[in-house]
Order: sequence, then C-alpha cells, then structure tokens
Amino acid sequence: MQTLAQIKEILEERCMSPRHKLGQNFLIDHNLIRKLVDASGVGEGDLVLEVGPGTGTMTEELLERGCEVVACELDKDMADLLRDRLGGHERFRLIEGDCLESKHEVSRVIASQLGDCDFTLVANLPYGAATPLMLALMLEWPTCLGQFVTIQREVADRLMAEPGTKAFGVISVVAQLFARVELVAKLPRECFWPQPDVASAMVSVVPRDLRKDFDRRLFATFCQKLLGQRRKQLGSVIGRDAPLPEGFDTRRRAESLSPEEFLSLYEARSAR
Repeated sequence: MQTLAQIKEILEERCMSPRHKLGQNFLIDHNLIRKLVDASGVGEGDLVLEVGPGTGTMTEELLERGCEVVACELDKDMADLLRDRLGGHERFRLIEGDCLESKHEVSRVIASQLGDCDFTLVANLPYGAATPLMLALMLEWPTCLGQFVTIQREVADRLMAEPGTKAFGVISVVAQLFARVELVAKLPRECFWPQPDVASAMVSVVPRDLRKDFDRRLFATFCQKLLGQRRKQLGSVIGRDAPLPEGFDTRRRAESLSPEEFLSLYEARSAR
C-alpha cells in the first residue's frame, strides 16, 4: 500500500499536485483503508465500484483481495497515472469522467460497465459527489449490495439524523428507510493529505430487503416537497382534505415525521 512519501513521489514525477477543486484529499492511513475494505466484506471475485481512486492506494488493496474493480476518475492526469500503474491488470477497468450523468443519475458509462451485475461501492468519495451519488444508488440501483465510503462528517450526520433535527432531510429518510446505516469510524484531518478543511467519517449503507414494486424516486420527490416547507403544518402543504393514514394530524410538521411515517403518508396519497 502506498505511503505518503510514495504518493508525493508519484505525483512529483509527473509534476502533479492534489487539486482542491476536485476534492483530492488522499486517505493515507493504511489501517483505516483496511478497516473500510474489511467492513465492506468484499473479496475474491466481487465487483467493486470505486469513485475517486486518486493514485490507486485503495484500488491496490481491493485488487490484492481478488476484487474486480471498476474505477471512475474525473481528473485526466490522475486517470493517465492510473492507466500507467494499473492499466495492465486484468481485474481493473478505468472510466475517465464524472461519476454522475446529472445531479440525479449515475454516469451512463459506469452503468454500461456494471450492467446488471451485483456490485459494492467502496471509495474515499470526493466530497462534492458524495450526496448525489449515494442517493442515486439507494434510489435506483437494486444491484448495489452496499456503500462503504469515506465522506464529509456533515453528510454522515445527515444520513443518521433524527427527525426534528436541523440535519434531518431527504437523504436521512431514504437512507434510514431503505438501508441500515452504521458509522464505521470518525476520521481526523490528519488521516488525509493534504488535510481537508472539514472532518470526515466512514460509513456503511447496506440495503434492506424491501419491496421492489415501488418508485423510490417519486417517493424522494414527495419527501423533498414536504421537507422544503419543513416548518409548515402538513395541512398547509398537502391540503386539509388530503387522504391521510389513520391517526395522522394535519397540524404536524414534516420535520417531525419519521421515515416510516413519510412512507405511510406517501402511500395514503398514492392510493387516491
């Protein structure tokens, strides 16, 4: 596994340096890298999606464990570096470009590489891509067996936020309803080079075995509508005469609803 000195040497040889605008903060703590890969449980023959591989430190760990890795790298120079270092590996495929086709959709190139195969996301995610990518995988990718990622602490807090708190939002509802979210580790800034301006965390997001005949994207849009007016009474947002689950009070505010209550409310309105 690459040391900090080796990462710096690799970059210096190519007159490269980390790009702040692309969120390039390399995870340099080997124990934490192993901890994240261990938590994912991936191994021989498993298909892994890695977004933001950087110089390939975690990529090499995944390949050593026998995984097939589809890596997506936005930085052209970093992609060239990865091709030179790992391009000849039979279990490594590199995609150069954005991991997102749009704010709500995974890249078509990634989709074509993954096909209908089950896969696991294991990555030190660029902070700007974390929320839209994780949400897209939870909403539209039943073949994603889990997400094991390093993300901004603020995003981790949102994933696990309780109703009524400032951090509670659409991603909180979706993650807690459709998956089991657990904190793997809290990461100090010193675990990265260069050190980011914010604290980070490792989380696991493992899908629950939930009904498949359900449009999760429409549900998320419904939640966004309600939480966009989180302090208003439900009756003011959806109408006083709107169908509600038994016992629901239209005077409640969206921010107070549990993920299960959002689902009950959505299903009651969809049944009209």
